[in-house]
Amino acid sequence: MSGDGFMTALGAVTNLLFVLGAVYIYLSLVRQIAARADAADEKHFGLPEVVLAGLMATLFGLNALLGSSEHGSVTLTTRDLFLNALISLSLLLFVYGFLTVRRIPVGALTGFAKLGFWRTLVTAIVLLLAAYPLIFVADQITQRLLGEPSSRQTIVELFSGSHTLEQRVIIIILAVAIAPLFEEYFFRFLLYSVIKRYFGRSVGLVANALLFALVHAHLPSAGPLFVLGSCFTVAFEWSGSILVPMTMHALFNSLTLTALAFPELVPQ
Repeated sequence: MSGDGFMTALGAVTNLLFVLGAVYIYLSLVRQIAARADAADEKHFGLPEVVLAGLMATLFGLNALLGSSEHGSVTLTTRDLFLNALISLSLLLFVYGFLTVRRIPVGALTGFAKLGFWRTLVTAIVLLLAAYPLIFVADQITQRLLGEPSSRQTIVELFSGSHTLEQRVIIIILAVAIAPLFEEYFFRFLLYSVIKRYFGRSVGLVANALLFALVHAHLPSAGPLFVLGSCFTVAFEWSGSILVPMTMHALFNSLTLTALAFPELVPQ
């Protein structure tokens, strides 16, 4: 066997080991979750929360549908970025206010105070590293099914197409702070908890991860985003703290933008 052939085989074996390790870690978490007695936490969610989650899911679906129908390159304006951030924060405050008025113990259910800073950070890093091989496999399968290489999501196009420091700063804040906060609060806390309340964990995981992938309106990323959303859900259910998937989400977006910011160092 030639040197190049040996290195190729070694790389393939290494990748396989990473994938098997990732599968083992997440299957172990799923088994631990399944072994727990069903908690009564979700009993706090009733018909009003079902309606709220349904309306917001419909809103996101319509937005994704309209976004996917647009053709051509994405037009970037600072005003649009500010509006995006404002709308996300407004929706987050609305959901929080709604649940508070309903006297739902948001703090206890989200587990904000359950884990300390360092434990949250270390847990998020470990679980995100374990998720990457699964995301890679999903990306490869998606590429083969579509018959074309993966393409960039809208936020990536926006970052690459931005021309001012101000725009890039806003995009970074959106991707690293606002999006993880809002999306995890809705998808992993509200939507997942509501669906789990009536249909169980498995349906809740699949449904919220599927919607999470669909609302990004980017078909080449649908598979990887579904896997990523599923990993976020498992992380939330296992740790009992929404801060873990929020941190994973923020780290994932940070690494993606860092790779874009230094194309000469990181293969695109």
